[in-house]
Amino acid sequence: MGWTFKLHGGVAAGLGATLLLLATLTWLPGALPFTGARWLAAAIFVSLFLTFASALVRLIMRSADKHAIWMAFRCLPGKVQMALGALALWGVVLLVFSTATEGNLQSAEVRDGRYVAFDTTPHARDTVEISQSRYQDVLESDQRTMLAIPGVLFLGAAYAVLAAGELRRADGAVVPSGVT
Repeated sequence: MGWTFKLHGGVAAGLGATLLLLATLTWLPGALPFTGARWLAAAIFVSLFLTFASALVRLIMRSADKHAIWMAFRCLPGKVQMALGALALWGVVLLVFSTATEGNLQSAEVRDGRYVAFDTTPHARDTVEISQSRYQDVLESDQRTMLAIPGVLFLGAAYAVLAAGELRRADGAVVPSGVT
């Protein structure tokens, strides 16, 4: 596997792990310092788009089926497989627990000195007033989701690019049938 595949996969896995760590930190008391930062969401989106799109292009260029991609991933060193698997499991568990505990409120904000959030309860969708502590809980839940979903997608990009690198290495090792 070429060094560009390793670098691309490492950056994607590192960004995914960082986002999952930040999402996990939202369960600690107090708010994270960048709760209202709009630039963070834009930076995550742009880097995720570039990383994920280029990983998919690399994988598509190999034109392999799902089984070949899985077998290429299985050819990676065991520590890499274990690290990506553990991070992906961490991300899925984080999303499941976040979804189970968040309730029906989202998009908390302050309007005219009052704390409000959008209630997504079926047949009662409306903006409702909430307490300050519930406001903080909804903010943390929104932030957890905003960090965990891109984190898992970054790990998917790492999987794709590392599997594509293994496929490329395997394709280069195949001797054409007419050569002795």
